[in-house]
Amino acid sequence: MHLTLERQRLARLLAVLLTLPMILAGCSDPNSVDQGQRPPPQVGVYEVTEQPLTLTSELPGRTRAWRVAEVRPQVNGIIEERLFTEGSVVAEGEVLYQIDDAPYLAALARAEAALVNARNLAQRYENLVGSRSISRQQYDDALAARRSAEAEYQAAQINLAYTSVKAPIGGKISRSRVSEGALVTNGQQDEMATITQLDPIYVDIVQPVTRLLDLQKAIESGLIEANENDDVRVSLVLENGERYPLAGVLKFSEVMVDEGTGSVTLRAEFPNPDGKLLPGMFVRAVVEEGTRPDAILIPQQAVTRDTRGVPTVWVVTEDNTVSRRALETARTVGNTWLVNAGLEAGEKIVTEGVQRLAPGIPVQAAPATNVDLRPDLTPRTE
Repeated sequence: MHLTLERQRLARLLAVLLTLPMILAGCSDPNSVDQGQRPPPQVGVYEVTEQPLTLTSELPGRTRAWRVAEVRPQVNGIIEERLFTEGSVVAEGEVLYQIDDAPYLAALARAEAALVNARNLAQRYENLVGSRSISRQQYDDALAARRSAEAEYQAAQINLAYTSVKAPIGGKISRSRVSEGALVTNGQQDEMATITQLDPIYVDIVQPVTRLLDLQKAIESGLIEANENDDVRVSLVLENGERYPLAGVLKFSEVMVDEGTGSVTLRAEFPNPDGKLLPGMFVRAVVEEGTRPDAILIPQQAVTRDTRGVPTVWVVTEDNTVSRRALETARTVGNTWLVNAGLEAGEKIVTEGVQRLAPGIPVQAAPATNVDLRPDLTPRTE
């Protein structure tokens, strides 16, 4: 009996000794879950590419009428009739008011009679001067009188025509400031009505001089290819956020800086066939500045800032480790950053899983699913 118990103890001891190496081997296995090691974090990456990009700036502006003309009388008289509808569109040369023309018809008749008399006298004197019946001076006086009578007749015709007050330009006419029966005079201070030509229409745009200097520097360095003025397109965003459907072109830039605002005024011209744009409206003008032939745009969510405020990204290297890299950014373009320096085409940057990263750690990289680049929106200066 005693011998049997001893044998059982030896058997158990032998079993423990045989399994101990296996237990120790399992504890030293680097792939063992019990060791507490975690797999490399999974991250979503975006591969950097280059692409041509038209750079624009959104600037404040106001609409201005293409032409404005004040309707004024050029002769004195009583208004007999107003011939237009207030607020309507009138054509150039259209009769707007009729002034009483009776005095001017009489003046024309007198001038015509005087002209006939002067012509007859000059004709008689021409026959007499040849026979020396009159002096040469008398004949010359008759010729001068004829020319004066002709001028008086032409002036009477012009004054009669001025009794029909016509539109100097085509456009939308204001309310009438005079009514039938009112006396108007040549050179009076108040206009009879105002005509505003709205198609096309101007937009005066305010550009900060600092932005102008930055743009000139970028063009001089070759970073941006400049547009010529004839090719510079402009689009509009109305005050309610609606985009105006028709594009305009930049016409010119002022040559002087406004000392009060530190800005330069640009003028653009827009078609306005429906009269949707009215003078004095506030708008946002999106102006093409130039083309960046090799622009690098990256998702905004890839960019973080260090303690100094410098923009940085996490770059995945060829051995699937990450490093933090500082960037030089120019501006936002839609939901992207435009990068001036710090990245090259073909590099991969992290857009998902940034919070779990530390310099030099390995990662499992896969194409990002949270990237929706929309660089077609208006760029803004950083």
